[in-house]
Amino acid sequence: MAYQPSEKFMQMAIDKTREGVLSGQTPFGACIVKDGKVVACEHNTVWQDTDITSHGEVHTIRAACKAIGSIDLSGCILYSTCEPCPMCFSAIHWARIDTVVYGAFIADAQDAGFNELTISNEKMKEFGGSPVNFISGFMRDENVALFKLWKEQGANNVY
Repeated sequence: MAYQPSEKFMQMAIDKTREGVLSGQTPFGACIVKDGKVVACEHNTVWQDTDITSHGEVHTIRAACKAIGSIDLSGCILYSTCEPCPMCFSAIHWARIDTVVYGAFIADAQDAGFNELTISNEKMKEFGGSPVNFISGFMRDENVALFKLWKEQGANNVY
């Protein structure tokens, strides 16, 4: 039986991302859930931390590992506001996260001006033989709206 994504958990990722956008960060965030309970929910802090690796997914994985006390996040579901980049996909794979549910696509981030690599998560999974499962385009309109909010804030701090 395929995993049925939860609007509640995606909405938590969206809300956390909105919080980040309103504090000057870029429009990316994630929420990690295990056994129906939130383990960590964070937004991108690249500009805040002056750390190009502090993407929403990586920041959330770091927080989840600390919360669980392990680098093994087997059994976890990651909700991401956007399709993970190759760096984030690699971290997801290494952390052994079971499933990624994402809203916006890499093309949506590119349309907003971000310097994304144009390799999909499905291609990375295929090329690398990763067992990670993906559910794409979940609540896409609500996630794409985060890019609009970010632009409305006068932001142009892409990377």
